[in-house]
Amino acid sequence: MKINRFLAVLLGSLTVILASASLWAQQAPQEPIILKGSPMGAVKFTHKTHTPVAGKCEICHHASKPQKPLKSPQEACIDCHTTPATPPITRNLQGAFHTPTASSGLCIDCHKKQNAAGKAAPVKCIECHQKANG
Repeated sequence: MKINRFLAVLLGSLTVILASASLWAQQAPQEPIILKGSPMGAVKFTHKTHTPVAGKCEICHHASKPQKPLKSPQEACIDCHTTPATPPITRNLQGAFHTPTASSGLCIDCHKKQNAAGKAAPVKCIECHQKANG
């Protein structure tokens, strides 16, 4: 009886520890990250301002493709979205965020949608891309 209780407590504890570790590993960075590589200037990106709007991480972060499996839980975009893209990957870093004309794409589409809803999301290049961020 005591062994069963001990095993139940042990199993419960391990479950809590594993669940906590999983959540901790998926926490967004608290400090801004700098997205470099654009000749127009780097973009200072804060998860704190984007997460409430997106609602969940999967809106921006996608699962890895079989051709390019993740090397770590929080891998840098540039690890897969290279310039130019290396086959069989077809989308480069800029294409992951917006088209070369910034007329559509993950970031600019969301910013335009937010503006249409009366929220002040930047839609002009210079509002995100700044040489000082580099």
